[in-house]
Amino acid sequence: MAKLFIEQAKQYAKTRPSYPQELFEFIASKTPSRDLVWDVGTGSGQAACSLAGIYKNVIGTDTSLEQLEFAPKLPNVRYQQTSPVISMGELEQTVSTQSSVDLVTVAQAMHWFDLPAFYQQVKWVLKKPHGVIAAWCYTVPEVNDSVDSVFNPFYTVDSDPYWEPQRKLVDDKFMTIDFPFEPVEGTDNTGPFKFVAEKMMDLDDYFTYIRSWSAYQTAKAKGVELLRDDVIESFKRAWIKDGQNQKVVKFPVHVKIGKVGNV
Repeated sequence: MAKLFIEQAKQYAKTRPSYPQELFEFIASKTPSRDLVWDVGTGSGQAACSLAGIYKNVIGTDTSLEQLEFAPKLPNVRYQQTSPVISMGELEQTVSTQSSVDLVTVAQAMHWFDLPAFYQQVKWVLKKPHGVIAAWCYTVPEVNDSVDSVFNPFYTVDSDPYWEPQRKLVDDKFMTIDFPFEPVEGTDNTGPFKFVAEKMMDLDDYFTYIRSWSAYQTAKAKGVELLRDDVIESFKRAWIKDGQNQKVVKFPVHVKIGKVGNV
């Protein structure tokens, strides 16, 4: 599904929210060692950069070279473009050897994966029995009652025909996604556990975020402009109602986390 994000790679890198530090501290507290992370579907590196401050080495992989070009370069992060379907041989050559990775992370991407094949690779590459996988998604932004009252029908009605079916897994907060791993220490299930990411945005930023959607690009390719003039005006009226252009936009983040066990 990388092609859905190629045209708007710059917008995606600019407007995708950073994830809260509390999320990474929670995940890191569940990994006994902090040597190596494989960040799958790393995109423009938002998660990889945060992980680099906690773990010795991070390998960020993505099928989209355009996305990777916008990822910040750090000394302990290696970015690698991979095939859409990674063979076990490619996994060993480009990521790491069997039972050598402490943590596998997937930020806002796992709903696109061939999950049975991906989970086989995760179980092969993670250290046993305590290697951890953490996969999360963020759901729709929350601004205030005025803006949200315009956004919600725009999202659920106007944009709905243009989302891929996999988007339903995100709307369900990953509650229905297959996740065949054991609960990590200190938990009695694999989640999802909720965190909140926050990003300062003005109205132009907010529109740029919407234009970064895969659904927006799909609609555009079909000759449909989701942000019609009347829709833009509705958002403008709601946005300026409180007199503040800069607003804190909240993105609920839902993380599934588990350990590989002895499989």
